[in-house]
Amino acid sequence: MNTEKPKLPPEILKRNQIRENLDRDNTNTIPKPNTVSKKDGKWLNDVENSPMDSHEELGRITMEKENASEAVKLLMDEHQVVLKVIGEFEKGIVAYKMNGYKLTDEINESFSKFFKCLDEELLPHNRKEEKTLFPILNKKLLLAGEHSKGKNPLTAIDVMEDDHTKFIQLGALSFNFLGLSTRLVDDRSRFFVLDTAYDTSRELIELIKLHIYREDETLFPLAQKYLSEEELMAIYEEMEKL
Repeated sequence: MNTEKPKLPPEILKRNQIRENLDRDNTNTIPKPNTVSKKDGKWLNDVENSPMDSHEELGRITMEKENASEAVKLLMDEHQVVLKVIGEFEKGIVAYKMNGYKLTDEINESFSKFFKCLDEELLPHNRKEEKTLFPILNKKLLLAGEHSKGKNPLTAIDVMEDDHTKFIQLGALSFNFLGLSTRLVDDRSRFFVLDTAYDTSRELIELIKLHIYREDETLFPLAQKYLSEEELMAIYEEMEKL
């Protein structure tokens, strides 16, 4: 299996360095992502002008959940389930490192819940989006001019699908490294593998949270804007069959 880490958005890489300093000071506080300024002339490939920017995104679209379609409400509800489990896993992986990589029942339970959620909740959720919402919304965004410039225009859908792939890659790496560490007898090798598992897990956590924010605050409002009520209802009915 290819164990090369997938490239992550610059805002995540920057926060990871800040977070490492905080962890060494025995704190669980995670800094808020930096506000990303918008500039003309750049888009998806530059974080300064991506419609999928940081949690402080200046160009985000406001949408009240109660006014959303049933399809969007369903996806947002599923996001909340995932976020709750991610919060427990985040506390567990930090506690694991701060405890010298010694497992407790509570830490072990947070790990088990997360990887079960990843396999049974998040990945099926992603496939649901890819089969029902993404294809039609991508066409609408291209027609509306909501895409990058160039020979091969990209939309927000391309960003979301790229994230979905990274979830699988980072999830597999995190799970495999944690499992490998239990079979190593050399302490130096074991701690190296566990540090790698920790870093990978934190990257996965931040990417999932950022991805959910991007969908809730930008992608789903775009769906409400460009898809008709009939199209959204058809998407919801298709989701219910999956």
